[in-house]
Amino acid sequence: MSHDDFPTDRPAVVTCGLPYANGDLHIGHLRTYVSGDAYARALETLGQETAFVSGSDMHGTPVAVNAEKEGVSPEEFALDHHETYAGTFPKFNVEFDNYGHTHEPTNTELTREIVRTLDEAGHVYEKEIQVAYDPTDDQWLPDRYVEGTCPYCGEQARGDECDEGCGRHLEPGEIEDPVSAISGNPAEYRERTHKFFRVSEFEDYLTGFLDRLEGTSNAKNQPREWIENGLQDWCITRDMDWGIDYPGEDGDDLVLYVWVDAPIEYVASTKQYTERVGADTFDWETVWKANAPDADDPAAADAETWAGRDTGEIVHIIGRDIIQHHTVFWPSMLRAAGYNEPRAVMASGFVNLDGAAFSTSRDRAVWADEYLDEGFDPDLVRYYLTTTGGFQQDVDFSWEKFQERVNGELVGTLGNFAYRSLLFAARNYGGTPDATTSEEVASRIEEAVEDFEAAVNDYSLKRAGDAAVALAGFGNEYIQRNEPWNLTDDDPDRAEQVIYDCVQVAKAVAVLAAPILPGKAQRLWEQLGEDGSVHDASLEACLESPPGDFGEPDELFEKIEDDRVEELSAEMEASAGPADDGEADDGEADGESADDAEDEPAPDLEPIADDRISFEDFQDLDIRVGEIEAAEPIEGADDLARLEVDIGVERRQIVAGIKQLHDLDELAGTRAVIVANLEKAELFGVESNGMLLAAGEDADILTTHGDSAPGTKVR
Repeated sequence: MSHDDFPTDRPAVVTCGLPYANGDLHIGHLRTYVSGDAYARALETLGQETAFVSGSDMHGTPVAVNAEKEGVSPEEFALDHHETYAGTFPKFNVEFDNYGHTHEPTNTELTREIVRTLDEAGHVYEKEIQVAYDPTDDQWLPDRYVEGTCPYCGEQARGDECDEGCGRHLEPGEIEDPVSAISGNPAEYRERTHKFFRVSEFEDYLTGFLDRLEGTSNAKNQPREWIENGLQDWCITRDMDWGIDYPGEDGDDLVLYVWVDAPIEYVASTKQYTERVGADTFDWETVWKANAPDADDPAAADAETWAGRDTGEIVHIIGRDIIQHHTVFWPSMLRAAGYNEPRAVMASGFVNLDGAAFSTSRDRAVWADEYLDEGFDPDLVRYYLTTTGGFQQDVDFSWEKFQERVNGELVGTLGNFAYRSLLFAARNYGGTPDATTSEEVASRIEEAVEDFEAAVNDYSLKRAGDAAVALAGFGNEYIQRNEPWNLTDDDPDRAEQVIYDCVQVAKAVAVLAAPILPGKAQRLWEQLGEDGSVHDASLEACLESPPGDFGEPDELFEKIEDDRVEELSAEMEASAGPADDGEADDGEADGESADDAEDEPAPDLEPIADDRISFEDFQDLDIRVGEIEAAEPIEGADDLARLEVDIGVERRQIVAGIKQLHDLDELAGTRAVIVANLEKAELFGVESNGMLLAAGEDADILTTHGDSAPGTKVR
């Protein structure tokens, strides 16, 4: 692994958190998969050798429970969902180099080999814990096989969570009147010996690992709090039949916890890719095993031990609900087994539906198949999911917002520029005029290429997408400013120059847009008369001369009409009803969601304060609109960031507790609401001159609906 800018001379592997084989996909699930595909494509556009791999997570309690309800085996149940996912992803232009599943022999063998290594090295020990048991049927019961009454609120609950009531996590034995969810028999709790992985031994290593880790700030910062609070060893076995058996004779009919074998599928899937294409094309061991520090080397916590090693570049793209698994458990397992560590973890925010959580149980979702059945192109939702806000921020989907982004940026900017430019070129010159790229346009294309490269190296898909659309916006302004239709008679040489420039810009837009809009970019590539695939083009192609001949284009994007949006919104509301009670889905057992399948619970709202303030007291507050110009973490502080904010009349430095909740690199240009006349304070040695207003535990930054200028007073 290097920390050189991409592209490097080392092969890269991009992975996505495994979808759990236990339900249908909706567009909330798709965010990490289309983002993973887009990031892998972007790396390849830079010239980085890249494999994009994932697989279905087949094991765990929910699969076994739901398979039993349907009267089929867990394997049959999970395989059915796996095959559905494998067929759905390509429909959204998500093209894995290898898509496997955790029940395949490759993953089973690798998992048992790695766990055996951990055990033999002394990283695993036995401990007795409380486990539910059905004495009538003589059967041990994982937590999700237990139902009863919550001791806190009295509602129906599962063995590990009060899912119908207060939402509390329940420890083994806390649930009252427990019964088996399988037989209905009364259950009891008994001592049972399980296997534990000594995660606590890796504190020093993990601290160094997080110092080296790249990606989104939430993935880098949130784990530090867990480490500072003291790492707990990790129970890696379960009492059930469905899963990978613990290796060795002392396994005692235990299976491995799903979060042991799920991430190992990243390695197994890469290995399967190598077996298919050959090690000369892509060598999985170079990425995952070659030149890793010795498993027992205590110096592996130091950056110098990892620097310059000829290994691979591993990038994990996940939902934020599984940061802990990928930045604490997984790197500890890799380290103990003598494998290479990830270079980066990109953790996305959640996707909400019109301001509320997706709820699959209430059919409050935009299902993947239904989206396609409505006739929408997959690239439209890819664009929306990857470029709406920073990657670690939550995305709110509504048909109105979807229409606004599509009509404004794809139809009105990118599509409009490509169509008007190529149509004029085809009708007047039969293709590209006889000219060369002007200095102004070449410079603007080079700037867009630099923006794209910087975005990929900053793990920002939004900025990568913005580079392409902004270049198309420049093209629209350029053609409008130069009016070639008025030059064809009076200054034909100048007209040819302008249109040549526009065709060159269109070619560059196709290359830069290809990772996020793979289908539409390919169509634009073909309209330009280019051969082959735009996905084989490098950034150098942006300034290579376009073909001389091409025909009249068709329009890349179709406007979404208001009546269509009204119809879709009404259908969604009729099928699901308003999300006014905060209901969320059951989610996955033991947090076993291999990605963002679990809905967020309703917020625990504070009561309204009884004490009132006068209007005059409120008037004393000087609340202003500000624009964040820069944001950076404060060294040594877990939560604090230093902001530079333009409040119109002056520039202020403000300290805010948003370090772990926002991608600081994405905040520049954000309009925010500021209390400007708060007394100055000093936090971690940094002066704060004002207060940033934000809502809730996630620090949802308050902004304005319109475009109020910095300095505007909030009344």
